[in-house]
Amino acid sequence: MPLFDDPFDADRPLRGCGCGCGRHRNQAEHDDDTPHADESLAATRLVQAGLMRALFPDDVQRRYFLRSVGTGTALAAVSSVFPLGAATALAMDRKPPEKAELKIGFLPITCATPLVAAEPLGLYAREGLKVSLMRTAGWAVVRDKTLAGEFDAAHMLSPMPLAISLGLGSEAIPMVMPAIENVNGSAITLGIQHKDKRDPKSWKGMRFAIPFDYSMHNFLLRHYLSAHGVDPDRDVQLRVMAPPDMVANLRSGNIDGFIVAEPFNQRAVFDGVGFIHMLSSEIWDKHPCCAFAATGKFAAELPNAFSALFRAIVASTMHCSEMKNRKAVAEAIAGPNYLNQPITVLEQVLLGRFADGLGKVRNEPGRIDFDPFPWQSMAVWMMTQMKRWGYLKRDVDYRQIAEQVFLATDARKRMAELGYEAPGGNYRKHVIMGRTFDAMQPQV
Repeated sequence: MPLFDDPFDADRPLRGCGCGCGRHRNQAEHDDDTPHADESLAATRLVQAGLMRALFPDDVQRRYFLRSVGTGTALAAVSSVFPLGAATALAMDRKPPEKAELKIGFLPITCATPLVAAEPLGLYAREGLKVSLMRTAGWAVVRDKTLAGEFDAAHMLSPMPLAISLGLGSEAIPMVMPAIENVNGSAITLGIQHKDKRDPKSWKGMRFAIPFDYSMHNFLLRHYLSAHGVDPDRDVQLRVMAPPDMVANLRSGNIDGFIVAEPFNQRAVFDGVGFIHMLSSEIWDKHPCCAFAATGKFAAELPNAFSALFRAIVASTMHCSEMKNRKAVAEAIAGPNYLNQPITVLEQVLLGRFADGLGKVRNEPGRIDFDPFPWQSMAVWMMTQMKRWGYLKRDVDYRQIAEQVFLATDARKRMAELGYEAPGGNYRKHVIMGRTFDAMQPQV
């Protein structure tokens, strides 16, 4: 006989009760009374049981802890550091979405390829969803419309769900990010008149466009400049600008360069107004760029729709990761409702064979790639950069926030269910400009 009944044990009813929820005399009475609610309850209990067993692998210790603090306190403590609503949503079996017609905001960049390609590939329809892809001008609009409920979910820059959860640039709203959409896929581009200014030390006084304050582009450019002795806040001007506007502003001379997602770096070369100085993969290979994100409220209130979106987008991400599929993907997403770009430009980006604007044709298959796993160590690096550059002015527990927002554990489980291999851990070391970043020691 155990010392104390474990209410998080999903495999057995509470003592003195004949059903799993503890409110009925036997399981048959429970099934007759709440046949649908039991499905959600079972998923919730499964998630809770897994979490408590992970925290307290020893049965006696776990039950002693529950007896000491009470189950309500224990659940509140777990919920404060782990998004149980989103975890439960991803743990539930496949069921019809509560809301089939969804609006998803996106920007017309190649980072959105999995989200956009899922439509012509029929992956949303396969999940019982009718998705309206809402092409949007800028990242602040994506954020504001998502928080206002005008978009059910969104294509976001990977630091954005962290920033929103922290209340940076907006009201603090809990966000969840279950899947990265792409890695790499950006570049630093300079105006064609600066062909002789390849040394960043010569960039002092120049004007650069970035797509958003809370973007990998901003953080990577700042990191790159500072490594070359250039103060990004004093020696150059950084201007937030919508990605579709950057090529025109480079052509007119309003800016000297930009760092942004494709296809606009390649479009600047295609139009003869710029050259690619450096791919973002040369700063940090396999760095995250954009992601699929939603509010915690959406995940909790529409768990089946949330899970269906996750499955569709991950399946599309894995399809797009295959080089053999990319030529067809480029054609599928080139149209005016999606990226509205010449197929030639998109093929150069997606296939990795491209003109660099300096007279060379480069072959870089890893120029952009698609990997859905949301490493929590990546989230920690992003928050260290928010702190480093003054966006985050208070001390926070980086790992706690990373684990609340980047749903790596759930992504692993769902990817396995879809037949895809996922990493065994949530953290790893990253090499950024030749130096190793360890999320376990983020200040080093």
